[in-house]
Amino acid sequence: MWQAAGMKTTFIILIGTVIIGAADPAPANLNSAALLGCTGGFMPALDQLAHDAVSEDKTTASNAIRALRTRGPEGLRALLNAHVDALKQHSTANTLLAAKSPDDSWVRLKTALDAVGQQRDCYASQLYWYTDLDQAKAAARESRRPILSLRLLGRLDEEFSCANSRFFRTTLYANSGIAQFLRDHFVLHWKSVRPVPRIMIDFGDGRKIERTITGNSIHYVLDSDGRVIDALPGLYSAREFMNGLTLASYAANKAGALSGVERAGFLTKYHRDCIAAVSTQWADDLDQIGGKTPPLRRTLKFEPYSELPPSAVLACSDTLTKAEIERPFLYAMTPRADVDRAILESTTDDLTWAKIAALPAHAVYLDAGPRELIRAKNPSALAAGRVAVSKSIVETPMVRTIQNLQRSIAEDTVRNEYLLHTKVHEWLATSSAPVEPDQLNSKVYAELFLTPDSDPWLGLVPRDTFTALENEGLVQPANRLPQAQVSARPTF
Repeated sequence: MWQAAGMKTTFIILIGTVIIGAADPAPANLNSAALLGCTGGFMPALDQLAHDAVSEDKTTASNAIRALRTRGPEGLRALLNAHVDALKQHSTANTLLAAKSPDDSWVRLKTALDAVGQQRDCYASQLYWYTDLDQAKAAARESRRPILSLRLLGRLDEEFSCANSRFFRTTLYANSGIAQFLRDHFVLHWKSVRPVPRIMIDFGDGRKIERTITGNSIHYVLDSDGRVIDALPGLYSAREFMNGLTLASYAANKAGALSGVERAGFLTKYHRDCIAAVSTQWADDLDQIGGKTPPLRRTLKFEPYSELPPSAVLACSDTLTKAEIERPFLYAMTPRADVDRAILESTTDDLTWAKIAALPAHAVYLDAGPRELIRAKNPSALAAGRVAVSKSIVETPMVRTIQNLQRSIAEDTVRNEYLLHTKVHEWLATSSAPVEPDQLNSKVYAELFLTPDSDPWLGLVPRDTFTALENEGLVQPANRLPQAQVSARPTF
């Protein structure tokens, strides 16, 4: 009997992405190529590279960053260790409360960390990510650890990646317990599925809003050969993310010791046990709130539009946290929004999900790491809270922001675990989906996230709708790629 904390999930286990991030340079393995510096000669010591990486001379810094990147996680650790004092000094209390802009030295350090770790806000997570799967597999075989492979729209090392990946960076990777668990148990890898669509609204008086408009992300747990063991679709709370990764890590390690029929049988039973456990928990939750018991294996089908590409509104509504920032733009842009909303309401009862998410078992609490990163990204809200210190504990905009975020993460967690993750378990249990990550990812984005490769506009361009604009307001490159590969970054 194996029991995970949080969702009270009990498992009885029988023991028996088209746009690719820049390839990582080959890791250093005591060979002459690895010892050579970027401009010839032998590579300087790691501590010297770590100091050069924040040099005011851009060429010196760029060469040092590139060299540290070739050294893998060791290079990132050297950079972190060399600047531990600067990292400690950079805190909300020292920088943001004083309403100061970050100084140049901090900007250089933050930029260097992001480039070496290949993750935006790497200073908060201190995680190293491979962007070449073959290198990740080599590292996994050497360390005997599974791979956690993130697929996302946009790039993890850029501010404007898709909304879910930004929440991963803020609420999961910045969590000290999650970050340490990832460092200890996984080799990390990310791959961009396609560019993320962005929208800018210009109010004409100098004020502008720039946001991403749609997109979703998924974490795959792979064995050292790159075969899918499990997957966590969308955003989870830190506790349930840890639970899911713990189970998937166990399954990966167990499957690694088996082969042939035994391996297949073990993984089939693992996924069937997961389906049964989640269905039981879902039914228990509904009993607690007085709701109706759901079907054990619910499928996400929207019959009136089954023959048409899904709309961006419908895809957005699968994920509450990012929908709160994206849905207003989508509804304003998409003429089919009212119909989509009706389909959504008839398919999923939002009130029921909110009640389930509010149960104590699903409560979300962001720890110090995510809270500090959230504050760093919202200095104006923090400053507003200082106006009335005695009231700020309950009334500061930052507190309300965090409370709303925790609520929406809780709802995302139950939706993703009960609906989407269960579907992935079903596919893998019945061998109805490939275990090669790129092939499975195409199925996930088409059938779970409702943003198929075949739609270059990601549901943002409804069919048979007249806008009274030239070419319906669409702008495409003159030498555009075949339809399925067109960059999903329209100009509106």
